[in-house]
Amino acid sequence: MKITRIDIHQVDLPLHEGRYSWAGGKSVDVFDSTVVRITCDSGLIGHGEVCPLGPAYLPSFAAGVRAALGALAPDLLGCDPRAIDAIGAQMDAQLKGQPAAKSAVDMACWDLLGQAAGLPVHLLLGGRFGDSVALYRAISQDTPAAMADRIRQYRNEGYRRFQLKVGGDPDEDIARIEAAAAELEAGDVLIADANTGWLPHQARRVVRAVRALDVYIEQPCLGYEECLTVRRACDHPFVLDESITDIDSLLRAHRDGAMDAINIKLSKVGGLSRARQLRDLCVQLGLAMTIEDSWGGDIVTAAIAALAQSTPARFRFTATDFNSYVTRRIAEGAPQRRDGRFAASDAPGLGIAPLPEALGAAVASFAA
Repeated sequence: MKITRIDIHQVDLPLHEGRYSWAGGKSVDVFDSTVVRITCDSGLIGHGEVCPLGPAYLPSFAAGVRAALGALAPDLLGCDPRAIDAIGAQMDAQLKGQPAAKSAVDMACWDLLGQAAGLPVHLLLGGRFGDSVALYRAISQDTPAAMADRIRQYRNEGYRRFQLKVGGDPDEDIARIEAAAAELEAGDVLIADANTGWLPHQARRVVRAVRALDVYIEQPCLGYEECLTVRRACDHPFVLDESITDIDSLLRAHRDGAMDAINIKLSKVGGLSRARQLRDLCVQLGLAMTIEDSWGGDIVTAAIAALAQSTPARFRFTATDFNSYVTRRIAEGAPQRRDGRFAASDAPGLGIAPLPEALGAAVASFAA
């Protein structure tokens, strides 16, 4: 089984809410997603997707992802996509870094491996743990009252876990957290995610002010050492996201007692393969996980569901259904939210069938 063609597609994903805002005044109105389509001589076709959270969040951006894919694709022609570790090693030898671009290829190869084996990706990643996975809903940064209203709205849609986007002015963020906490009901979970937006002194002010509230604190500062000083100054459960990029950073943070949970984003770490490595290590270390990506549509959501479903339930902090956030469907068969939960498909591969009219013409193609 050999790769004979790689097509790269660009897809715009508008938001139901119109705009998504987070720390530092950053916002996105329409997400720029990239879909990779890998065709094999067997006739099987696999798909992967990657969608950076704008150009100023992680060190990746959509046009750069497509440029990196253009550099990778020619040397992947003729390779066996089922040899996923070999594909990963070849990409690393060709191009240093660029985990977001590699994530899309890796995802498509898992899709192909599952189709070739006649098995769903979640089974290849470890099996099905439970019937479904609990989801969180991100609450875009806004006024305290508006964010509290969003919690009520999303609870009516079935969500019970809410990730509040903070990381702005400390006084406003304290008010945001207080307003959101006042809306919580028994069984709800609240995460205050600063997305690296606070300086340490600001973060310590916020955690001291909300000390009596039941809230998780996520990635308060940009640097790992800064986050660690905040962790040591507060007694809230603590989540690291942007600081955890590989096994070394995970082991260091665990050794330092820097967090209680981590956020694994597929494209941040280079794809399903490396995310699975981090997932398995977290299980051994006793760490809970949010399993998600930076953003995406139906294909990314299917991959998130596969990894989350194959994670032992007690270690799943939460996961994300990005296809619920956007107005555009790009594939049939992707997981759909039901009462604040979703489930991975039992169909072979990722279980998705991309919609040609949604993908449009390829922006770049490479053929053997």
